[in-house]
Amino acid sequence: MTQKHFVELRNVNKQFGSNTVIESINLAIPQGEMVSLLGPSGCGKTTVLRLVAGLEKPTGGQILIDGEDVTHRSIQQRDICMVFQSYALFPHMSLGENVGYGLKMLGVPRAEIKTRVKEALAMVDLEGFEDRFVDQISGGQQQRVALARALILKPKVLLFDEPLSNLDANLRRSMRDKIRELQKQFNITSLYVTHDQSEAFAVSDTVLVMNKGKIMQMGSPQDLYRQPASRFMASFMGDANLFPATFQQDSVDIYGYRLPKPTHFAAQGTGTVGVRPEAITLGEHGEESQKCVIQHVAYMGPQYEVIVEWHGQRILLQVNATRLQPDVGDSYYLQIHPYGMFELAESV
Repeated sequence: MTQKHFVELRNVNKQFGSNTVIESINLAIPQGEMVSLLGPSGCGKTTVLRLVAGLEKPTGGQILIDGEDVTHRSIQQRDICMVFQSYALFPHMSLGENVGYGLKMLGVPRAEIKTRVKEALAMVDLEGFEDRFVDQISGGQQQRVALARALILKPKVLLFDEPLSNLDANLRRSMRDKIRELQKQFNITSLYVTHDQSEAFAVSDTVLVMNKGKIMQMGSPQDLYRQPASRFMASFMGDANLFPATFQQDSVDIYGYRLPKPTHFAAQGTGTVGVRPEAITLGEHGEESQKCVIQHVAYMGPQYEVIVEWHGQRILLQVNATRLQPDVGDSYYLQIHPYGMFELAESV
């Protein structure tokens, strides 16, 4: 059975004056999925979110929600809710009044609002907070109130505009887990904008990476990390070491170091191989082609970030701090694990 596309952008463009910020975007989000928009500052991801919300009008193309063309409809006519980076809570209202504000505007009876507010606050672990005010709770609690205010309306589409960027690392981790839990529980089709790769990976079914107003690649977090489609994607989706390589029928040759060839690599010829830092280990024995020298060591707690020189190229790798204590100038033999390799179509 074909999965229904609940949110669609068809050949959407957006210009501000002569500046094109979105160029021919095509996007289809299935019912109940969480899709994250990820990319560098100025890539257009927030503009896409605002176009879906109805806060901006496209210069060209169509936007559909649940099969209906909403291109020219206002935000009030789209049955969506948005969770903002700034929380956007009313300081003069209690938390219960904040959460129930949308229902009040829809004319829902007071008794029903009270019941639904209580349920919504309980969902975000704030049961009994109805009578408190914004200045009496933490930033993390404020973000949960904003989430409850959106969920209580049971929207067709839920939009997140960098909702966790104002929180510290520990709160971001717990809040992203809560957002993902509730999104799956209610099966709400969602679009999530962030500049944080780990955040996008943690909450998403699918990640869409943008650059300069265009979609660079779209797929599961695992696919984007393990099989980036370009040099930009390889570097943007985490650290990557890129090497010139020769492909034989059953092996890959990098600077004379021969490795088993993954099945999805090119049959023969030359190209570029990328290797993630965690897929390179150091040992005291190996072939001359594997010999490297430590150039830089940074202690990161559970691991060292190490830069080695290998055949004139500086390479980043990660070393488990309980297994090895490398020093600058030490010689080792590196080993590349094929599971951490990917092939790039473009040359070095």
